[in-house]
Amino acid sequence: MNDHPSEFVIDTEDLCLQYRGKLALDRLSLRLPRGGIHAFVGANGAGKSSLFRVLLGFEPLTSGSARVLGHDCGRLTPELRGRIGFVNEEHTLPGWMRVRDLMRMQQRHYEQDGRQRWNGARFDEVLSHFNVLPAQRVGELSRGERAGLNLALALAQGPELLILDEPTLGLDVVAKRAFLDAMLQTSIDDGSTIVYCSHQMDEIERVADNLVILERGSLRTMSGPDDFCERVQLWVAEFPFKAPEVREMPGVLQVQQLDGLTHIVTFDQQDGAAFEARLKLLGARRVQAMALGLDRAVNAFLSHGHAGARRAA
Repeated sequence: MNDHPSEFVIDTEDLCLQYRGKLALDRLSLRLPRGGIHAFVGANGAGKSSLFRVLLGFEPLTSGSARVLGHDCGRLTPELRGRIGFVNEEHTLPGWMRVRDLMRMQQRHYEQDGRQRWNGARFDEVLSHFNVLPAQRVGELSRGERAGLNLALALAQGPELLILDEPTLGLDVVAKRAFLDAMLQTSIDDGSTIVYCSHQMDEIERVADNLVILERGSLRTMSGPDDFCERVQLWVAEFPFKAPEVREMPGVLQVQQLDGLTHIVTFDQQDGAAFEARLKLLGARRVQAMALGLDRAVNAFLSHGHAGARRAA
């Protein structure tokens, strides 16, 4: 397969990854366009980190294909790796080094080809939001300060693609806001494509242009966060006697009994009037439909997938 320029920053087809006896990625076909912020969501074990390991060339795929920036992930050259930034939840950096020495080491690495790609102003700007001093040792920094340093190092290299795997996990409110602000700014200023993994829906609502939901190593749905919420609906029905079993109705994600009312969450229920009519035929005295926020919509979607997996088992 020859490398070639692509409009897609990430392009996988039937990608499978067998990892420690488990199918971590299951025929995953995914195409992400260049530009913007793409938020990846899924339960633990959905395959998000496994996908990132394959894309970065850390893990060889089992079958299928995976390309990043138009190139085969299994044959990434040092020059190609230099076009990709990566920040994970651990924020692992050499604790014995001083911040300024770590910065200089990275700077030399990205100036070896003579193209002066290192953006020192961007490094200083991002780091200033985290109250990190150049003379401090990395081991003296808090988790939030290490996260800021890690992000500053990644952004200063001017990456075409920045992959962030749970980067705000464990950060306090102030550090998290500074991190997200810096991430947004680089997307706007530099036109970088950002792939961002998080379980925090408030963060995703704030920063994401595109929502990608993975489940058991496969792509379940991909759309803008607002578009996704429009596909999810909450119905509140009042049944005078015992509520009928509605879980198996087409499009039903979740059913809960709260304060004597039946709460039903549906997905892609195209004909709302017909669904309301069916509920009334089942004995509903009153039916009300309302929109859901991203947090509850995603949780209902993922909970339904887990329930299906348990039934299949």
